[in-house]
Amino acid sequence: MSLHANGVGWDVGRRRIVDEVSLRAEPGTIIGLLGPNGSGKSSLLRVLAGLRPPARGTVLLDGTPLHTMSRRAVARRVAFVEQAVVTDQDPTVADVIDLGRTPHRRGWSGASAQDRRVLERVCEQTDLTGLLTERYRTLSGGERQRVQIARAFAQEPAVMILDEPTNHLDIKYQLSLLELVTDHVRRAPAAAVIALHDLNLAAMFCDEVLVLEGGRVVAAGTPPATITAEAIDGVFGVHATVAEDDGLYVRLRRALGDPDGT
Repeated sequence: MSLHANGVGWDVGRRRIVDEVSLRAEPGTIIGLLGPNGSGKSSLLRVLAGLRPPARGTVLLDGTPLHTMSRRAVARRVAFVEQAVVTDQDPTVADVIDLGRTPHRRGWSGASAQDRRVLERVCEQTDLTGLLTERYRTLSGGERQRVQIARAFAQEPAVMILDEPTNHLDIKYQLSLLELVTDHVRRAPAAAVIALHDLNLAAMFCDEVLVLEGGRVVAAGTPPATITAEAIDGVFGVHATVAEDDGLYVRLRRALGDPDGT
């Protein structure tokens, strides 16, 4: 299932937060969004997930305008994971993950055999089986993020939209989480759009990268074409060395304007 954005824009008052962004996330591919804080990544992801209507342009899910679909129909196909999820309830980890099956159930029906199989599988994949009876509010930030990823996997989505999914995770879980997303995308096949801060993770896992600045796309293409020393200098204000040695590798040296800089 494909997700296409055509000239999408979103505003706050007279300020353009997302400005004429287009992208094509096809089955089996991962699209990475890069850009400094305030570049519009999170706002764009919310528009792509159907949580905010675009002020301009259209978002299409397999050719169907997203705004014409019911929330339930979208939730059966699109999983959205935001940066930090808080709740005033006191659910267990199992309760949160089980929410991913809600769009696939009728009314108030209980868990089916298929639901139980899916939940067991995603808990094993995300290494959460031993935490299922724990209260969500007692978890660390990294554990909560893994729970939200498991909830998204439980939806069995055709499109995954992830906003900084590696926040709060140590290196092991950053890699294992993105490997799980990659495996889901390739196997389903599904499409994924992921906002990331880590340039090296984007180079490792993304098929295509969009670099945002001021809500606009300033570069788009493969990681080698977009994650360049010049782009990092111009967009992020950081001196960097970019090398290709068994994959793309970014070494950040110093911020522009540093006393030791040039």
